[in-house]
This record gives sequence, structure tokens and C-alpha cells, in this order.
Amino acid sequence: MTDEDSRYEAVRSRDARFDGAFFFAVETTGIYCRPSCPAVTPKRAHVRFFPTAAAAQGAGFRACRRCRPDAVPGSAEWNVRADAVGRAMRLIADGVVDREGVAGLATRLGYSPRQVQRQLTAELGAGPVALARAQRAHTARVLLQTTGLPVTEIAFAAGFASVRQFNDTVRAVYATTPTGLRAAAPRRGRARPGTPTAGVPLRLAHRGPYQARPVFDLLEREAVPGVEEITGTPGARTYRRTLRLPYGTGIAAVEERPHTGTGGWLDARVHLTDLRDLTTAVQRLRRLFDLDADPYAVDERLGADARLAPLVAARPGLRSPGAADPDEVAVRALVGRDTAAELVRRYGKRLDAPCGALTRLFPEAAVLAGAEPDGTLGALTAALADGAVRLGPGADRDAARDALAAVPGLDDPTIAAIRTRALGDPDVAPPGLDAPDSWRPWRSYALNHLRAAGELE
Repeated sequence: MTDEDSRYEAVRSRDARFDGAFFFAVETTGIYCRPSCPAVTPKRAHVRFFPTAAAAQGAGFRACRRCRPDAVPGSAEWNVRADAVGRAMRLIADGVVDREGVAGLATRLGYSPRQVQRQLTAELGAGPVALARAQRAHTARVLLQTTGLPVTEIAFAAGFASVRQFNDTVRAVYATTPTGLRAAAPRRGRARPGTPTAGVPLRLAHRGPYQARPVFDLLEREAVPGVEEITGTPGARTYRRTLRLPYGTGIAAVEERPHTGTGGWLDARVHLTDLRDLTTAVQRLRRLFDLDADPYAVDERLGADARLAPLVAARPGLRSPGAADPDEVAVRALVGRDTAAELVRRYGKRLDAPCGALTRLFPEAAVLAGAEPDGTLGALTAALADGAVRLGPGADRDAARDALAAVPGLDDPTIAAIRTRALGDPDVAPPGLDAPDSWRPWRSYALNHLRAAGELE
């Protein structure tokens, strides 16, 4: 979809497969939309294309109120790419620019702020500040339309430095005031005053088909008591877990939805001790449930393989789950569920306000390194704590692989599991498995198909 005529055909056919992959704007109306927008298709001469919502906003266009282009799934490209731009986009999505500024983003990437600005602007049409601003605007809209919080509190919770900056951004992006944006919320989604204690209700959008059952099956098998729980029956389960976040803690609940053949969403609710963590919490849930993947690209490649074709046909849109907390997943991949539960019981920090069976946070790497310094567990947690191994959203995957290989006692299958889940690497094959190059760059997904079919442990 690099050719503009092809993009226009996607717009004309309202093809939801490309929602989030690019945006189009209409010069005669000053509005930008997602490709699947139900409005009347504009004439080709009046259409401009942008790689990001931030680029469209920077060109002076405001968001369509019908298709809500700010609410589309993230670009699947960042799931695959491991270069500096891909890493930068994952860090921005995690809220790093809001917390640490462009200088902090650049430090994490190992580049100068000027280099980061140049690379992002050249490829995405917007720099890190503009990309973070677009994300803040989306967070603000969610809070305005789903909670009864005062507007002033929402401004700072969404990451804005001042109420004036917040007001200016909402007017520029949505062509209305914050109060007007709240009033425009669908009646069923409006919050009554005092409802913030009930959490923030969310719809976590995904593109294409989504096989929720295998994801929830996996999370149920792995659930660590105190940190996670799954309730309900298959097809209507709720996954709940605790979250350690930059400004506080949280509890997230995500609902299982029946499989559909088109794009949709997972319903979620997030309870936070500090609403500034909303953007980060949402992005961590998206990585855990692999919601920004491109199932069309994955299924097309894997469906061409004779061995995998019937598996892909049986489970279109099968995902490769990631991690809400990469360091936690690394430890759990090493020690297994039962030992992880014991580590939580002994060293996990208790929540100030436990919620049912959710009582603790998974212990931090530094805590485990001090409490259990011996063996491979001690070596791994020490490496995570001192930064020798980095697994966060902006991690360099090749560097992380090499650093994991240097941890004494960490074997290749465990490293492969950490790369798949903690790093969200879509192209990992464990040692000893015949995974042909024709499966690349989606070998992680291929293995999930084999597991779902009972051909792998």
C-alpha cells in the first residue's frame, strides 16, 4: 500500500484491513479519516494520504467524528520492525516522551534527539512530540467520553503540561472544546459524575479476525495466583491482572469475545491509582493480546504453506500473545508457573487495595536478584535489574538476544520463549524445530498454529 492509487482503491472500497496502516484527508473538508470511513468517498483529486494520524494533524486536518481515526489499531508495521523507527514508535506508545521527553526517548534508542527527529519526520511525516501529542489527544477523548472526571484532571491525566495546551490540542484535533467532545459521546458511553472509581471502560480495537479462545486458553494455563485470574466459561471469560506502572499500580480486566471474521475489539476496564498511567496500561494490554498485528499478512504467508494451510483456514487471525510486563515474562519462562507463584507469595508487593483474588504485583527483578541471588534465576534477574538485559518496548531485539545468551544457565528454548513473549518478536523458532524460511517473518505465529492443533507441546 505504498502506491497512492492503491490506497485510494482501499478508501473507495472502505477496506478495514488498512485501518491504522495509513490515513487519508480531504482537502475540501479539512477532515482526516481511516480507510474504512463510511462517509461518501471523496474525489481522488481532493485526497491526501498520511502514514500517521499525527502527520495529518500536523498538516492542519481534524479527526472525523464518524470513523474516529484516532481509535484504530496501531500500525502492524511496528510489531515487525526492529529498527530505530520501529523501536521509537513502541516507546512513544508506551508514554516515554510524555514522561522523559524527546531526550529520554533518544537516550533509550542510543541516538541524538536530532537524529530521532529526522528519522521519524522523514518516514512518518511527524516527529516524536507530534506523535506523542496525537496519542495524548486520543487518551483525553477516551477519558472525556467514558468517565465523569473534571476536565482539569483529565488534562493532566492525559499527559498535557497545562490546561491551555490541552484545550488547544482538543480544538485542533477534534474541532470542538473538551466540553463539546464530552457532550458528543454516545449516550450509552457517557459516564455519570463519581464513576471514575469504577475504572475506565475501553474498547481495545483490532484489525481483521481475532481468535480470542486460544489466547485466553494460554493465559488461563499460565495464570499466576495473586497476580492473575480468569473467571467464566470458555467463550465468555474475563482475564484480570495487576499492573506495575510508571506512576502507580493498576488492575485490568479484559473480556473474551466470540470469534468474528472482521475487525472488532476486546472490551476492557482499567482501574488505576494514577490516571496518568492510562496510555501505558492500554499499550501493555495491546501487546499482551497482540492487538496491533496484521492477521491478513500473517495468514496470507502461512496459508501458502502446505503444512500450515489447513491450520490457518481453521483458525484465521490466530495471534502470538506478548507481555504486559517483559521482565516478569522472562522470569516466568525460566522458572515455570508453580515457582513463579511461590515467588509472588514470598516477594510480591501487596496492593494497597486488593481486589478479590488479585492481591500482589509480580516482584521486581531487583527484589528477586537480592532475595534469590544464586543460580540462573539470580543471574537473569541481576541482568534485568542492572540493564545488561533490556526487554522493554524499545529494546533492540538482536542486542537482547545476545545479552540473554550471555546469562549463565539460560538455555536456548527459554531464550526463544522470552524473545517471543517479552520482546514480541514475530519470527522466533525454538532450536531443533523444522521451521522453514517460507514461514518468515511469522514463525512465532506458525508455531502457535502448530500448538493450537496439538502438534507441539
